[in-house]
Amino acid sequence: MDQTPTNGYTAFAGARRIAAGTLADVAIAVKAAIDRAGDNSVLIFSDETGQLVDVDYRGSDSEVRARLTPVSDDTSPYRPTEMPVQSLTPRGRGRPRLGVVAREVTLLPRHWEWLAKQPGGASAAVRRLVDAARQESTEKDRVREAKESAYRFMSAMAGNEPGFEEATRALFAGNEARFTELTEAWPRDVREYAHTSASRAFAA
Repeated sequence: MDQTPTNGYTAFAGARRIAAGTLADVAIAVKAAIDRAGDNSVLIFSDETGQLVDVDYRGSDSEVRARLTPVSDDTSPYRPTEMPVQSLTPRGRGRPRLGVVAREVTLLPRHWEWLAKQPGGASAAVRRLVDAARQESTEKDRVREAKESAYRFMSAMAGNEPGFEEATRALFAGNEARFTELTEAWPRDVREYAHTSASRAFAA
């Protein structure tokens, strides 16, 4: 069974994965499983965050789906935020502003000397440095969020499995080989989903 998270939602009945896809589709599948077996212990996880999702299964399938499917009328809470319309006033001659904002920056003389030697001048060099710092921070944030997502799922589904504590330490240490070794004895669906979820952190 393919255990790749769908960038949507995944449901587990005990240690067995029973559905994956949009929240509405997964909820309908879970409702059918509950109606067949009378088991309310099915859990739904967000593939992106690892958070448990609470769903109201009352009513018909269409009623459950309607509660979980965004609508696009003017009263919908999911209505996209409108972007401000850009001014069409013709600009004068000269270089376009490109949204540049001028503010004071205080640096030591050696900093100014270094910036003055950079291609494009001091302002261009500062923008490049800021963009590089933002990119580095974005990657760190992505890895941290991936680790936290995997940990949430593991805590809910594998907290009583052998090697859980050690596997958690391996996850946050970025030790993929150790993580794989420690989770080998876990139920297959739980193990494979945890591996795929954690792989987003290990990929860095």
